[in-house]
Amino acid sequence: MITESLKTELKRIVGVKNASFSKEDLLCYSYDATNSPVLPEAVVFPGSAEEISLILKMANSIGFPVIPRGAGTGFSGGSVPVEGGVVISTERMKKIIEIDADNLIAVVEPGLVTWDFQQEVEKLGLFYPPDPSSLKFSTIGGNIAECAGGPRAVKYGVTRDYVLGLEAALPTGEIIDTGVRTAKGVVGYDLTRLLTGSEGTLGVITKAILRLIPLPESIRTILVTFADIRDAAKTVSDIIKAKIIPSTLEIMDSVSIRCVEEYAKAGLPLEAAVLLIEVDGSPESTGKEAGRIEKVCLENKALEVVASSDKKEIKDLWNARRAISASLFRIKPNKINEDIVVPRSSIPELISGVQEIGKRRGLLIASFGHAGDGNIHVNVMYDKKDPGEDDAAQSAVRDVFDLTLRLKGTISGEHGVGITKAGYLNMELSPAAIEAMKRIKNVLDPKGILNPGKIFPKSAAPH
Repeated sequence: MITESLKTELKRIVGVKNASFSKEDLLCYSYDATNSPVLPEAVVFPGSAEEISLILKMANSIGFPVIPRGAGTGFSGGSVPVEGGVVISTERMKKIIEIDADNLIAVVEPGLVTWDFQQEVEKLGLFYPPDPSSLKFSTIGGNIAECAGGPRAVKYGVTRDYVLGLEAALPTGEIIDTGVRTAKGVVGYDLTRLLTGSEGTLGVITKAILRLIPLPESIRTILVTFADIRDAAKTVSDIIKAKIIPSTLEIMDSVSIRCVEEYAKAGLPLEAAVLLIEVDGSPESTGKEAGRIEKVCLENKALEVVASSDKKEIKDLWNARRAISASLFRIKPNKINEDIVVPRSSIPELISGVQEIGKRRGLLIASFGHAGDGNIHVNVMYDKKDPGEDDAAQSAVRDVFDLTLRLKGTISGEHGVGITKAGYLNMELSPAAIEAMKRIKNVLDPKGILNPGKIFPKSAAPH
């Protein structure tokens, strides 16, 4: 319970203007993209690691939950204050502290919006590849906490591949520095990797040292249409088998295409499936790779292959791709968005299996996503006010996870466990592995104050 004396102390730490207890403000920090709101008791906007440290020390002393929050764009409930307490919003901490072009690194604060950071480094001819669909709103700190991916992961990897070091406040309040500013470093345990992807349960990120690479000279985007999504899925596998690694390789099924066309009017072909492929590098290499990709697509019964280097056309295509998730609500008022991953060679079997699950459960399931690295976003559409559809949707999710694990995949590639996947954790992880993770959590957070109820909730229940 947040008492008046505690409110006074929070205002003293962060400043009167940077702490709020009004219901209107609390509501704004009660939810993420899962739309499962739980009101916190306070929200604070610290301006430094030291202020965050003081709040965590007070939380340990008095005993109240603390929930770190970036922009609240997550899909697993990671920033939802399920046990009340104090939300720490990092939105004031948004500085680019340093861009070192000689050593290809940058030092930034956690509240910096990913898109804003990318624009700044690209002015210097540098490149920060991680590109989650929410990149124009999500923050670097949130991306690190969830180890966000995105379309470019097929070639460039995910957020953890660009985090060299961190400054973080541990749950007990100590501020630590992890990692290095150098290309190599193996001194002690890799705490940087431990904190990256820990969903705000092991520490609050207060600064990040990020790896940069040179900006590619040329980009070519290819739109490929198919009459049968199974042909599109096989093409994905065949492109990689041909030893071509595009910078992006996205798949969209007919449900996704029709919804986004009604929503965004992007001029996408209304066929059974579309691949959106991008290659980058030198002008010579992109032209050569685009030609090889076209050959593979045509061998797999592609109806049309259209390549473009026009910036506006490319922007429109990517705006359409990023609008799919929102557009699906035209079909049903509710959806369960899962981000499963399978080996690329298993994508055709996954796509067929998901279609069969939809038919068997009497539900429409839309599939799209980062096919190049086997990461498919499976969206189960339903109306939760209809008890029959609600039950069918929950059963369909378990069916999809069963299928994924049979194909040697994982139930989450980007979104994390949070609260939405907690009930399914033991489908993928052994009891011994789960217990080892709990022990790490208990050592770093003995009072259990940091982001409680996530990953290992007291009563794990799906969605």
